[in-house]
Amino acid sequence: MLCIENTIGAILHVGLQPAVEKEIIARISTLKGRVGYFSVAHEPYWDQFPGLKEQLEENSRVVLRRLQEDMGVEVVDGGFVDTSRRAVEAGERLRAAGVDLVFCNVVTYATSAVALPVVQRAGAGVVLLGLQPTPGMDCRVSTTFDQLLHDNVTSLPEIAGVLSRAGRPPLGVVVGTLYGDARAEKEIAEWCQVATVLRTVRNARIGYLGHTYEGMLDMHSDPTMFHSKFGLHIEMLEMCDLETRVAKVTPEELVEMKSDIRRIFHFAEPGVDKITGPVREEDLDWSARVAVALRRLIQDFNLTALAYYYRGLNNNLYERIAAGMIVGSSIATGSGVPIAGEADLKTCLSMLIMDRLGLGGSFAEFHPLDFHDDIALIGHDGPAHIRISNERPILRDLSIYHGKRGHGLSVEFKIKVGPVTMLGLTQTHDGRFKFVAGTGESVPGEIPRSGNTNTRVRFSIPVAEFVEKWAMEGPTHHFALGAGNAINVLRKVARALDVEIAIVGGGKG
Repeated sequence: MLCIENTIGAILHVGLQPAVEKEIIARISTLKGRVGYFSVAHEPYWDQFPGLKEQLEENSRVVLRRLQEDMGVEVVDGGFVDTSRRAVEAGERLRAAGVDLVFCNVVTYATSAVALPVVQRAGAGVVLLGLQPTPGMDCRVSTTFDQLLHDNVTSLPEIAGVLSRAGRPPLGVVVGTLYGDARAEKEIAEWCQVATVLRTVRNARIGYLGHTYEGMLDMHSDPTMFHSKFGLHIEMLEMCDLETRVAKVTPEELVEMKSDIRRIFHFAEPGVDKITGPVREEDLDWSARVAVALRRLIQDFNLTALAYYYRGLNNNLYERIAAGMIVGSSIATGSGVPIAGEADLKTCLSMLIMDRLGLGGSFAEFHPLDFHDDIALIGHDGPAHIRISNERPILRDLSIYHGKRGHGLSVEFKIKVGPVTMLGLTQTHDGRFKFVAGTGESVPGEIPRSGNTNTRVRFSIPVAEFVEKWAMEGPTHHFALGAGNAINVLRKVARALDVEIAIVGGGKG
C-alpha cells in the first residue's frame, strides 16, 4: 500500500496542486475503488426485434469503456443481464470480486427480477443508470424499435421500488443521455470517487499514538465503533514504538531528510510574535530525526493515517519526540498519510476521506473571526497538508507551543485561493457517527506570522451566522479543511457509509 508513485489526478480537478516539487514529497500509491457494472434488459424482445439486442449491447459497452478508461477505478464487468438466471451468475461474479459499488445500467425496459438478484448477491450499494442514446426521438417517424432503444427510464421506478422493499435501496439514480451529458458524467464520476473512498476506509489502518489532549471531551472516541461501522482497523501504538525508531536513524538518513526539509520549506526570519525565532540547527536536526522515524513507523505498521498526542514531562525524551513531530507529520500528510494532532481519530478519518477525494484535507479549527472583512481564520498549530497551498510552507522555531509542552519547529501556511470544503466527523448523544460539512472561499490576505496554519475563509452567509449554525450541529471543534468544493460527492459518501450528514450554509457544488 505504501509504495511510492505519482498522485492520481482527482476526477473533480479540485485539489492537490502542489506548491512544492512532487519529487520531494512523493505521493504514496493509493487504493482505487473497485466498481461492478452490469446492464439489464428484457429477453422477450430479441426475437421480436432483430438487431435490438446488438445495439443495446453496444450502448452498454459505451458506458463500460467510459468507466474503464476515464474514472480512475477498477471495473468488474458483470455482463448483459436479461434473465433471472443470468442475474444470479452476474451477482456471484461481482461478489467474488469484492466490489465496493455497483452500477446497474438500464439499457431498455427490464423487469426487476433481473436486477434484484445481482444486487442481493453483489454485497455492495447500487447506483441505477438510465442513459438515453439520444436526447429525444422524432415522434413523427419513430418506431417501436426506436422506443425500446430509448426506454432507459421506464423500469427505473420499478427496480428502485423493489430494491427498497428488499432492504437495499439504491444509493443513487443517474438519468441523462449517453453522449455529451456533462451532468450525468459528473454524477457517475463522483460515484466512482465514492467507491475509492469506500475501499480506502474499509482497508484503512489508522494508528493511535498516545492519548487525547486533556479535557477535550469531544476528542474521545470508541475505537471499536470505528471497526464496526467502517470496517477499518485502529492500531494502538506506544511512544516507545516511535522512540526505538528515533534511536535507529542513520547519519545518511538524517542528512537526506534535512536536505528535503530545506527544499520543501521556507525558513522565516523572526516575526512580531516574541515566541517565534529563526530555525535553529539543533531543532532542525531533531525534527528531521523524528521525521525519519515517523516515516519508518508508518511503513513498519503499514499505516494509512495516524492520530497522535503526548504531553510529556520536564523535557523528557517522549516530550521532545512529541514536540518534534510537526514537520514529519506535515510531510507525511502531504504524501497521502494524514496525521491528526491531539489524538483526534474522528478528524483523522475526515482528513483521509478528503485526501482521497483530491481535496487535501488539513487539520483545522476556527481561529479568530475578522468582522471587518467577514472572514474566519481557519487553521491549527501542528501538522498541515502542505500540498494544497500555492506558496511554500514556512518553518518557524517556537520557544513554546501554546497550551502544550515542548518547543521546536512549527509549520505556517495557508490554503490556496479558491473554493474550500470543511468536513468534520462527530458523534450524537446515542453514539452514532455524523458528518458536518460546509463550503467557503479561501480569499487573499495576511495571516498571523505565528508558526501556525491559517486560511482566510469567507462563506456564502455572514461569518457569525455560519459559525452559529456550525456549532448547532454538535460537531467536534476540529475538522478537515480542503482545497476545492466537493459537497455533492460528500453527500454521496455519507449515503454510501450510512452516516448522517449536515450541510451548513447551504453548500452547493
